[in-house]
Amino acid sequence: MLQKDYFLRLVEEFAQALIWLQNKKDREKKLEELRLMYQRYLGGPYEFYHAATLEDAVDAISQYPENERFQRLEMLAELYYAESPLHSLPIRQQLLEKAYAIFYYCDQHSGLFSMERQQKIMKIQNEMNSASSK
Repeated sequence: MLQKDYFLRLVEEFAQALIWLQNKKDREKKLEELRLMYQRYLGGPYEFYHAATLEDAVDAISQYPENERFQRLEMLAELYYAESPLHSLPIRQQLLEKAYAIFYYCDQHSGLFSMERQQKIMKIQNEMNSASSK
């Protein structure tokens, strides 16, 4: 029970940190805070997750209890998505593709329907299409 409460607080803290991050103006400070968030919420270095494939990310997240894995994967997707506007093409496109792949993976394998996840998938797909047509 305590572990579940701790993880729920961690998810809430993550959501608040993302909102706070989006309100920051300085690009370099945003990037630095994002790098720290990879370590804080996913337990791995930014460099690993930045280069990771979907399989690498799923393997890295498998270290966590089963009931946390999909939420941690979604945290990773949110970090990729939050970071994408801070870069130009092709890195922006790569981050959007990674976010999309993880959200889609979670949608297909988690066993839980999420309208928010479905909306995020469609939004990212639209952004990828518009970025690739430029």
